[in-house]
Amino acid sequence: MANKDQPTPLMPHATATWLVDRTGLSFEQIAEFCGIHLLEVQAMADDLAGSKYTGRDPVHAGELTLEEIEKGQKDPEYSLRMHKAPVEVTRTKGPRYTPVSKRQDKPDGIAWILRNHPEVSDAQISKLIGTTRNTIGAIRERSHWNIQNIQPKDPVTLGLCSQRELDAVVAKAAKRAGTDEEAVPVVPSDGPSDRDRLIEELRAERDANVKAAAEAVQEAEAEAWLAARRDAEAADADTPEPSPFEKRPENESPESEEKAD
Repeated sequence: MANKDQPTPLMPHATATWLVDRTGLSFEQIAEFCGIHLLEVQAMADDLAGSKYTGRDPVHAGELTLEEIEKGQKDPEYSLRMHKAPVEVTRTKGPRYTPVSKRQDKPDGIAWILRNHPEVSDAQISKLIGTTRNTIGAIRERSHWNIQNIQPKDPVTLGLCSQRELDAVVAKAAKRAGTDEEAVPVVPSDGPSDRDRLIEELRAERDANVKAAAEAVQEAEAEAWLAARRDAEAADADTPEPSPFEKRPENESPESEEKAD
């Protein structure tokens, strides 16, 4: 069984092949140190799997010392101890690796970023998608050889990057451009918009003007009617009423009035 207290070599099978060929360690010691099964070590010793692996020297890699190997050769029960744990190899520079099956989707992802996030630089797109600036420029200028078949698609949906990586690139580009959308969040409102409020104000102002004009017409008509009435009353006051003692016409007599009655 492998020792759980220490890591395994960086290339366990290649290291096991080298130890089988170059040392007198037991199969159990090699299997335990490399973290592989005993039967795999036996297959390497029987040349059943040795052709598949190129031996890797753990002493040169600093993972094992000659003193440890000598201790193990002298005592088959001795468990080898790793001198220096392998350093995990990470890719820090260069374009992102994209599987061959997804490389044909890169132009679609680039076109989507250019359309929806023009603030993102070519260098950021190149690092995010794993492409070249020449390809980005050709898609932007629509001079790409396959431009007729390129359809903008979300690179996250295409599997070219993660949503977290895309959000980080967009936020960094927006901050550099001074258009950080997070600084002024847009809060949706259930109330009327500015346009609706302006329309309501204009309608209220129009209704108020119509009402004021109607009231002014009514007041003018009322004033004209009152003025006409005053004039009529003044004219009636200037006309005297006839007196009963006024002289009757010569052809009329009191008797004719009685007869008429």
